[in-house]
Amino acid sequence: MPLHGQDRRMHLVIQGHPAPDSLSDSLARAYASGLERGGARVEHLALRSLTFDPHLRAGFTGRQELEPDLLQARTAIERSDHVAWFFPTWWAGPPALIKGFIDRTFLPGWSFAYRKRSALPEGLLAGRSARVVTTMDSPSWWYRFWHRRSVHASFVNATLRFVGFGPVRETTYFNQNTRTPVQRATWLREMERIGERDARQSRVRSG
Repeated sequence: MPLHGQDRRMHLVIQGHPAPDSLSDSLARAYASGLERGGARVEHLALRSLTFDPHLRAGFTGRQELEPDLLQARTAIERSDHVAWFFPTWWAGPPALIKGFIDRTFLPGWSFAYRKRSALPEGLLAGRSARVVTTMDSPSWWYRFWHRRSVHASFVNATLRFVGFGPVRETTYFNQNTRTPVQRATWLREMERIGERDARQSRVRSG
């Protein structure tokens, strides 16, 4: 649905690296620049700037009040038609900051719900697209055959698609620890082009 009477859709860019000025942050900024060039309204959410307990203390069986920052983060997701996630891959998974944020915010009744006579849940965040951009030191063949695309299996399939996001697109940058500044600059230019394309695809989808 157009926002403020304009054909411009809200895109949320989530930065999941715990340290500022990381490669993930640079990629996120380049992507956001491309989104804006493609006509999207952009909102940024740096998870490291939020104040919250990353531990789901009682699992799904107890009550744990959401901190104000998490409530605001939920609101940002709710008003977005597209959410892009940027983080490094460590130990074949996302950083603890990402996992803690998901554990605390993507709760039953808000992100998914089980229905009677159905073994599978309903994704309550349906109607939103997503992109996952991650960096890793590993080469692509090692990640695919040894780790069996672990991040994409758990975060893309078992998290984002589970709660209804779709389509979910992926961009992965391998061997980041051996790349030259020139090669990284190429990644940033590519990320800007991807952002512009995602913005235009959102406009087509909403039209």
